[in-house]
Amino acid sequence: SSVSNLADGHSREEQQQLEDVLHRAAVACYAVEGFYPPDLNYLEEHYGVQINHRRYIVSYVPVAENLMPDITVLEK
Repeated sequence: SSVSNLADGHSREEQQQLEDVLHRAAVACYAVEGFYPPDLNYLEEHYGVQINHRRYIVSYVPVAENLMPDITVLEK
């Protein structure tokens, strides 16, 4: 139905927004501290990123302190 399609579009948009927030926070960390965050908890604790862990699975794979981590958000 069009209502479920609308809801699907909205949830994909929220998923993309969370991914964008995580990327921006990682870049902010690098700009301020000179390294990318070592893990997802660091972003949550030091940069106020809020993740609904019941709804999303976040893959956060650090590459190196000076390289952007691989961040992927999946809906459960």
